[in-house]
Amino acid sequence: MGKVLTNLKNELRSKADPKKANFLARYFKTGKGQYAEGDVFLGGIVTSEMRKIANKYQDIPLRDIQALLKSKFHEERSLALGILNRQFTKAKNQERLKFYKFYLQNTKHINNWDLVDISAGNIVGEYLIANPQKIGVLKKLARSKSLWERRIAIMATFTFIKKGQFQETLTIGEMLLTDKHDLIHKAVGWMLREVGKKDQKAEEAFLKKHYQTMPRTMLRYAIEKFPEKTRKKYLLGQI
Repeated sequence: MGKVLTNLKNELRSKADPKKANFLARYFKTGKGQYAEGDVFLGGIVTSEMRKIANKYQDIPLRDIQALLKSKFHEERSLALGILNRQFTKAKNQERLKFYKFYLQNTKHINNWDLVDISAGNIVGEYLIANPQKIGVLKKLARSKSLWERRIAIMATFTFIKKGQFQETLTIGEMLLTDKHDLIHKAVGWMLREVGKKDQKAEEAFLKKHYQTMPRTMLRYAIEKFPEKTRKKYLLGQI
């Protein structure tokens, strides 16, 4: 391990609060049989400190980012993605391809919901916006056996929503309607809610077609911002 990477890790540990590690392990469901089984936390590093470190080390090579992504420590993987986000954003479109490929080649290390959520839109979504001919990758990810790749598929569409493009979210959301995992239900519901913020008619057209069969958690997330009267109608099946 090189000196720069050693310094980075030491700096990260200096900001950790080990007393919070057990709480984070419970919060992120790291117990046996849970979705993040075996994940390990340094403990309680605040977002502002993570950003400072990511900015300071934003020019480290991909080999060091990969070393961080392979770490057993959650915060090191999170920091790796923060740095990768910065390098991707600074790169021109042709240069962005290597970061996009790197990301997709390392999805097994992007293995908790927060890691997906801070990176899927910023890297996969942004790349696909600029390269729509490759949009098929979202369907491939949505069909994956990996919970995290399926979450990447729907969360990557957040970038499209921000640009006023909803079809990607609706297509992937429809593919994931029968998914068994609660983390997918929440993510799809969340993205449908974001569609509704831009175009409520588009969201409601989707919901009217699927609300009676979609997972309850997904529906609740999707209609969270609706007027109370409308929410009750959806929940009671009276639409």
